[in-house]
Amino acid sequence: MQNSLRKFEIGYCFEKRDSFTKKALEEGYRQDFLIKTGLSIQHEERIFDRFSGRVMFPIHSLSGQVLGFGGRVLKSDQKSAKYVNSPESEIYNKSKVLYGIFQARKSIVQQDKCYLVEGYTDVISLHEASIENVVASSGTSLTQEQVRLLKRFTQNITILYDGDPAGIKASIRGIDLVLEEGMNVKIVLLPDNEDPDSYSKKISNEQFLRYLKDNEKDFIRFKTQLLLSEAKDDPVRKANLIRDIVKSIAVIPETITRTVYIKECSIVLQVAEPVLYHEVNKLRQQKSFQDRNKYPGPEDLPLVPPAIAKPVQHKTVSYYSEKEIIRLLLKFGSEELERHIRSEDGKEEVITVSDYIVREITSDDLSFDDNICEKIYNDFRFHVEHGLFPGDKHFIKHEDPQISSLSADLLADSHELSRIWRDKQTFVETEDMKLKDIVPDSVLKFKSDKIKMRLDEIMIEIKEAVKAGDTERILALQKRDQNLKVALRLISKKLGNRILL
Repeated sequence: MQNSLRKFEIGYCFEKRDSFTKKALEEGYRQDFLIKTGLSIQHEERIFDRFSGRVMFPIHSLSGQVLGFGGRVLKSDQKSAKYVNSPESEIYNKSKVLYGIFQARKSIVQQDKCYLVEGYTDVISLHEASIENVVASSGTSLTQEQVRLLKRFTQNITILYDGDPAGIKASIRGIDLVLEEGMNVKIVLLPDNEDPDSYSKKISNEQFLRYLKDNEKDFIRFKTQLLLSEAKDDPVRKANLIRDIVKSIAVIPETITRTVYIKECSIVLQVAEPVLYHEVNKLRQQKSFQDRNKYPGPEDLPLVPPAIAKPVQHKTVSYYSEKEIIRLLLKFGSEELERHIRSEDGKEEVITVSDYIVREITSDDLSFDDNICEKIYNDFRFHVEHGLFPGDKHFIKHEDPQISSLSADLLADSHELSRIWRDKQTFVETEDMKLKDIVPDSVLKFKSDKIKMRLDEIMIEIKEAVKAGDTERILALQKRDQNLKVALRLISKKLGNRILL
């Protein structure tokens, strides 16, 4: 338990109504900041603590910064709310954060799954049961921002419910948001009168994990069975049930998945497939539905897969160097490239291929001209900045067909040695043997192409400035031209004056 307290930075606010506020003011914290962040409350001339007498649960951002707090009362006082949360402020927007995401992010990527629970103590108890890929919605309905936050790390969400039918029925209404994002949703129903916190403490860690695996149900099947048990033989209630299920199927963006669910629901609900197809398509053709779900227009099942549009290429750009950078990230992103001792603390630091590439490209504020390469790079950059690695499957199975197609193409050719090095070898070496040479040289080639492109643009700008008689701009552009040519010569020297295609 001590490790959990430290891990989640849990604390306690004394019962005395203004002890925290007084201490914070003594330490030099500004009163207006304490009030704006909701730690303190001002009433007329008096200021007092919002969380007095409560256990404090800090709510962290993805990078570990504290954005707000949840406070739970220890005494069973019916006059006091069990939980009190920080009000929204300039730094805290509850619809955009999930409790435990900072502590869970690496495990979510490693397990390619996220467990979603309701409360703070549920998250902490599951961590103590050696299940770290878990976050909480903190008692609120899921929002689109929260769903998209999770989607950065995994496509798979398993939601844990206690045995309260009324609570389940109220909660499942918001799960359509998860389906809209094309994510896979499963449900685990815990035994009666149990929640994740209580049940994980009653049985061993192994038994609890086995229970989760054995009792996972697909959301659409779970919802169908739940509503069928309520409808029984009432034809009106069954008709409403079918409409409810159709709404959930309709929001799923992937055509094949919708088709599978329609076939299954046709059998379970004893409704002809064409009827369900018609109802789903009728919903998807409504303008309000398309606007809400950002669909381009009416569609009938089954759909012909859209043709993959080729990116428009500027004639002055070499796309080889951009794609080579992406290929190296996909194939070797998690591989160690170098080690060094940090001067600030004397600790050894390992630099991976993705660490190096992101650092070099970001430091020079460079970008990709190929739209798909830019999307893949930005995804890598996000993961690197948060200490994560997405893995090649994340991109090969990506929901964007252009990203999936390019990733598969680049990895299909990854057995070949980089074009920068393959003609220089006197004997066969694998790429991973030469990463310390290939990666820096590929980055230099990328930078070289960007400089050449910028030089071409500067020549055009100089001609325009000459026509306009703008002497000051001409001089500034010429100076920029000279500086870039110096940088290009330095890169060429580092590359050994090789001409890289």
